[in-house]
Amino acid sequence: MSWTRRFVLALSVVLAALAAALLTAPGAQAHEERPVTFPDGSGSVPKLRTGEPDLLVCKTDRADFQRRISGFPAPLKARNLALYERCVQNGFRHLQQAVDAVDRPGLTIAILPGLYEEEPSLPPPTGACATLKAPKSALGYQILSYEQQRQCPHNQNLVAILGKKNLQIEGTGASRLDVVIDAKYQKLNALRADGSDGVYFRNFTAQRTTFNSLYVLAADGFVIDDVLTRWNDEYGFLTFASDHGLYKNCESYGNGDSGIYPGSASDINDGRGYDVPRYSIEITGCRSHHNMVGYSGTAGDSVWVHDNEFDHNMGGASMDSAFPGHPGLPQNHAKFERNLIHDNNQNYYRYVADGTCARPPVERGYEQGVVCPQISMPPGTGIITAGGNWNLYEDNWVYGHQRAAFYLSAVPAFIRGESAWGKQTDTSHRNRYAGNHLGVDRAGASRPNRSDVWWDGQGSGNCWQTDTGAASPGALPGCGARRGEVSGNTDRLVGEPVKLAQLLVCADYDVQARRLPAGCDWYGARGLQRVETQLALGSALVLALAGLALWWRRLRHHRLAGAATLVGLAGLALDVAGSTLALTPTAVPALALLLTGVWWTLLGLALRPGRPVFAWTTVTLGALTLLDAFDKAILMVPGIPLSPAWLRLLLGTVWLLWAVVAAGSRRAPEAPAGPGAQAGPGAQAGPGAPAGPEASAGPGAPAEPEAPAGPEASAGPEASAGPGAPAGPGAPAGPGAPAGPGAPAPDPSSGRPTASGRPMTSERPTASGPTPGGGAEATSGGSGPGADSGQADGRTRGKGTA
Repeated sequence: MSWTRRFVLALSVVLAALAAALLTAPGAQAHEERPVTFPDGSGSVPKLRTGEPDLLVCKTDRADFQRRISGFPAPLKARNLALYERCVQNGFRHLQQAVDAVDRPGLTIAILPGLYEEEPSLPPPTGACATLKAPKSALGYQILSYEQQRQCPHNQNLVAILGKKNLQIEGTGASRLDVVIDAKYQKLNALRADGSDGVYFRNFTAQRTTFNSLYVLAADGFVIDDVLTRWNDEYGFLTFASDHGLYKNCESYGNGDSGIYPGSASDINDGRGYDVPRYSIEITGCRSHHNMVGYSGTAGDSVWVHDNEFDHNMGGASMDSAFPGHPGLPQNHAKFERNLIHDNNQNYYRYVADGTCARPPVERGYEQGVVCPQISMPPGTGIITAGGNWNLYEDNWVYGHQRAAFYLSAVPAFIRGESAWGKQTDTSHRNRYAGNHLGVDRAGASRPNRSDVWWDGQGSGNCWQTDTGAASPGALPGCGARRGEVSGNTDRLVGEPVKLAQLLVCADYDVQARRLPAGCDWYGARGLQRVETQLALGSALVLALAGLALWWRRLRHHRLAGAATLVGLAGLALDVAGSTLALTPTAVPALALLLTGVWWTLLGLALRPGRPVFAWTTVTLGALTLLDAFDKAILMVPGIPLSPAWLRLLLGTVWLLWAVVAAGSRRAPEAPAGPGAQAGPGAQAGPGAPAGPEASAGPGAPAEPEAPAGPEASAGPEASAGPGAPAGPGAPAGPGAPAGPGAPAPDPSSGRPTASGRPMTSERPTASGPTPGGGAEATSGGSGPGADSGQADGRTRGKGTA
């Protein structure tokens, strides 16, 4: 099998293991809707009509109405009084009644100041509407078809706007708080505009639902203008599968997912580069705060987000490709510019942990600041991109975050329900982060982020501005002056192993089951509780024990090996320290790799004489570790599909097992040379003849290596009988060698090489004859693989004399 095929096979095994791990994670919960398709794009963004309204909605409590308008400017107060008199005579008391009266496109409904609870829509469904057959979402609500929505419009919606074209609904108050539409946590949606092209919402508040306050679905043309949404289980504003949309001057807070959610925006720029003819949805002048996340968009394609403020959420903004059932995946072509994204450090997971979020929504305390996070996400982050492509982040102010300004990770395609192998690495490409103001506010005051970048390392064409501060990895591809220019580009198929482990652990979150993964710092784990630190500590302990055992058993008299082991222990200690939340974005992790790589390299060099294969494996592991340090701190190595960390992890596992075996194996025993034993290569036959590695078999007569010295036993090639040990009677010593008693000893002055390759000189002592025990005192000669050198203990060898 060729090396390329072997590599592809190994890579496939790695990815398959990653896929299996991800598949064991629980399915994430998100917005689930009936199958929809994008509009054909023939519509346009609707314009505000400023003439007199066609239909009026008001309450009949005159005193309450007058109290509400008492502080209005005189012209606006007079207009509302006139509209009120007209409404009392021929207007509607509920917004749904006015919507139902719309009989043609282009009408305007005006809602006068007041609280609208839409009492006729609030009761639970009865009759046929109570027994509709429809699939259920993961959150328990029914996923109704459009026909079922028309049949039973208030099963899920307080106000249902179905199929109305160019309808404008506006409040007539001085601010958006003067008209309040309140679902009282009894409906999924406060307002649902479904298939209603050209709808325009302006100047009111919608609140307190079990899903969305304002929902626009499958619309070609909509505007959300000066509207407030708040206190919802999921979203404030949700627009889905829509085109030609505009959010402006809006506000949202107190939502369990995001304040603003342009999910599955029309995918009009798929296949294009950075320069596009238009965007499907524009969001500008809005503020989204005190939510789980300010902005989010699964398949938030072709969305232009500019001049907004996302602050005091858990995360500022996110876009992803992590949930199935969203047309337009993978996410692409969002453009963020001139936004204020700051201080997104809230951590609302405590309300899940203490049981607050397990209560009915009306009892949770949303109005007092409680938020129940619906999905897993890293608190303390500015912009999160989980599986997006071709996104632009330019000229934003991103500051004051306790985790990271930018967070980028890939999402395999099977997570969104696509199993084609070629699509599994199709996310996290060509995202550009350039010209942003990091760690400073608009006034220029220093407001640093803990780190400016967290990236799992996967993807191609991603780049960052060159003035980023602390980052993980420390070396990042740089953005050129023009879009598309990247210096130090990489193309990795899989992210860093430790970061993938963190993402897998943190994904195991379930708000309904009150499950907050242990080991994930998103939910409060610190120090040794964090999975990254646990992995670092566990691997450091195992490697330290194996390294110390190897040094003690094999290399403790080797000064270089001792120094290398101390360096390695320092590197492993720094690796544990560098895994902590505070030190991860610093140079400590790379320094730890540097020291560990030096340890393995020097250790391998010390092992060469006795175990050459294991030695070069150790040197290779050291080189990979040094390369990993270079990759993380100096320059990400281009042209390789996997990070050096993956290769280091795989080879390190093999090395660890090998090191344990090498440290735990017994030393090779020294073979006896008495009767029945074979004298090793170069042994001298006859009493008094040296039989160890330094012995000679006689002039011109080398001993046969395989010649048996006895009828049964043999001494292996690694055994040495020691100088002066008798080879036993009758043992042949090879052609031309004298055998038996009286065999002449080699001439010490001849300089003939011994078995060890050194010449025998007159100064070298010869055997002094057998000791009383039948052996001879000798020094041990050279050793085979795994045997130690040193002096013999002087004990007698063999069972008798010749």
